[in-house]
Amino acid sequence: MVLKHLHMPKNRQPKSARFPQKTPKGLPDRDTLIKHIRDSGETNKAEIAKAFGLKGEDRRALRHMLQDLEAEGALGKRGRRGFAEAGALPEVGVVDVVERDPDGDLLVRLTKGEDTPLVVLAPARKGDAAPAPGMGDRLLVRFVALEGGGPESPKFEAQLIKALGAGGQRLLGVIRKNRRETRVEPVDRRSKDSLIISEHEAEALREGDLVLAQASGREVRYGPQRGKILEVIGREDEPRAFSLLAIHAHGIPTGFSPAAEAEADKAEPPTLKGREDLRDVPLITIDPADARDHDDAVFAQADDDPKNPGGWIVWVAIADVAAYVRPGSALDDTARDKANSVYFPDRVEPMLPEVLSNGLCSLREGENRACMAVRMVFGADGRKRSHRFVRGLMRSAAKLSYEQAQACADGFPDDKTGPIADNIIKPLWAAYACLKKGREARSPLQIESSERRIVIDRAGEVASITPRASLEAHKLIEEMMIQANVSAAETLEQKKTPLIYRIHDTPSPEKVQALVDFLSTLGIAWNKGEAPRTDRFNKLLDETRGGTHADIVNEVVLRTQMQAVYSTDNIGHFGLNLAKYAHFTSPIRRYADLVVHRGLIGALGFGADGLSDRDIAKMSDTAESITFAERRAMAAERDATDRYVASFLADRVGADFRGRITGVTRFGLFVRLDDTGADGLVPISKLGGEYFVHDDRTHSLVGERSGARWPLGMPVEVRLTEATPITGGLLFEMLSEPMAADPNAPRPRLGMRARNDRRPGGGSTGGAAFKGPPRQGKPGRPKGIKNTRKKKNRR
Repeated sequence: MVLKHLHMPKNRQPKSARFPQKTPKGLPDRDTLIKHIRDSGETNKAEIAKAFGLKGEDRRALRHMLQDLEAEGALGKRGRRGFAEAGALPEVGVVDVVERDPDGDLLVRLTKGEDTPLVVLAPARKGDAAPAPGMGDRLLVRFVALEGGGPESPKFEAQLIKALGAGGQRLLGVIRKNRRETRVEPVDRRSKDSLIISEHEAEALREGDLVLAQASGREVRYGPQRGKILEVIGREDEPRAFSLLAIHAHGIPTGFSPAAEAEADKAEPPTLKGREDLRDVPLITIDPADARDHDDAVFAQADDDPKNPGGWIVWVAIADVAAYVRPGSALDDTARDKANSVYFPDRVEPMLPEVLSNGLCSLREGENRACMAVRMVFGADGRKRSHRFVRGLMRSAAKLSYEQAQACADGFPDDKTGPIADNIIKPLWAAYACLKKGREARSPLQIESSERRIVIDRAGEVASITPRASLEAHKLIEEMMIQANVSAAETLEQKKTPLIYRIHDTPSPEKVQALVDFLSTLGIAWNKGEAPRTDRFNKLLDETRGGTHADIVNEVVLRTQMQAVYSTDNIGHFGLNLAKYAHFTSPIRRYADLVVHRGLIGALGFGADGLSDRDIAKMSDTAESITFAERRAMAAERDATDRYVASFLADRVGADFRGRITGVTRFGLFVRLDDTGADGLVPISKLGGEYFVHDDRTHSLVGERSGARWPLGMPVEVRLTEATPITGGLLFEMLSEPMAADPNAPRPRLGMRARNDRRPGGGSTGGAAFKGPPRQGKPGRPKGIKNTRKKKNRR
């Protein structure tokens, strides 16, 4: 590919000057930088800058060095911001099976690493009953160095951790027919690839069929590839099709094996054998009104110990799933593979069969249930003094919704909550008032988020989209669950038992620096070099809450945070500001919690169904695979929600809506509507008759001529121009005017645009930013760029 350098920005040095013979303070030379990246395996600009102590201009010089090394082919991209030496392999990665070697062994390649080599997939281990992978499958693997390779040319094999489903050679799409051919058009709005189906196969297909297809693999010089149909999964006009699409698109495991179903059907109600009788403790469940499984129950009472005046005792009882899902069983294999339940607007794909998830493991009102419970003692200051775990038999005294419990606490009991108001509801709220003191002293992150509830009618259509209320009842349950989770982690550490932690890393220096740069554009101070702390973030949020910049600051603080993951190595939980944290409270829907339950059972001598040797040996692999499964579930849930929302808005094309800018990119603005929470794109071509430059420092699109700005968080009015339910895509036209230019801000320059403005496909615009069409009554397109717009549209 030939790159034309149409402009050389004034503030960019020629390549030869970026690798100085005598390095400036702290800045590594080319060889030193490559060696550091090689030794790190995979790293990013922030970590490199930290390692060499780079600041200011040196950090900018480092960015140019990395860009040139990537252009030369010495470095390869890893994710959005990461780098590795070209051809380098991570310790763990997602791969596609792409070829077979002459010996018949499968060859795999990283899905995000075109510069990486083909690697042989190691044979299955003895005793592994999982189906053998095949061509086109996507896998989670660990790369292991083999003997015989040197430091400059190591040899690797890929060891299977988990099969993830269909690989990149498969396409989920909808059948579209015309006079000449039958195509599979992708339902993923980010994909532009389609497949042509043979006439023979097309005879059995109908317009609008949802299908899983596979490319033939034969090279096609022009036009779409040929493909074959693997499965017809439904119709695009069927109710509940959108969840089905998300399930197939993301490879969500569905259903249960006959062996797992048989094990679940044989499960029997619990007895007191080996359990403490907790049936006299009036534990209650508080859940969403439409919840079908209930895995946690709570009770609180004032502590009568004279040594703990003003203190409280809080009981949290959790379904004893480990009593039914034993290590090495078919149920266990299925649960580990699924890793979590996946929740769609119209259905749930559960981790456990319904006879357990909604039956024997669900803490139903008035029925005996096996439980793992923790009795926690809190002082008047809200700090936990002690805790004790028991394996018990409980009987729920009441099943309440959040709204019911909250109404009772507010003095509006109904027929069900009235009789338990004084002895159960009021003590729970009093205990929470105590726990809240400890929470406030701990100062976890207080980022606000809004959620929407999609209501599906009996016909499978969206009846309404409403905001979810944030009640004190939600916070009460959340805090009691957090304390139970902490107690589990502390106990397992004390007993020196292996466990899977829930960890959340401190924001990276690069993210914090981006926050500092952004806040400076709002005139908000944040001391450079100040360590990120939850109380400091909360102070910032409190200072801006209710003001003009409240929403945008809340959004940018949220984006500054890292993602929480599961790990066998503990680094604490930054967001909750906790040193030790594990998931214990939801074993019906999360495999991580089941592993923690087994750890407690073994560590405390509660039975023979604790952690197995296999559980311990595979714990690190389990942590990695369930983290992946959690991301997979979140993406599937989001895609299904987007499709249902687009379906709901499809008959309102042409209507005007109020919203807020929630994303600023080089190709347009993402806007979230106030009433439904729907997200859609305003293409840059709909913003007006001048060039717009993406200023990532201020999270804005800025007009090159006028300086007018479209910043993150700006309230706007838009018109819906297109809603495509099959992809979940929404397109808007901007009706609002941009903010006036900031007289104190520098106007965007050609150098900024050439460095920042890239097309979605990755190619530089060569110094020409995206341009919108001229507005009514404004001058036409400037001379010399007539073809730019046409090329952009073709791309």
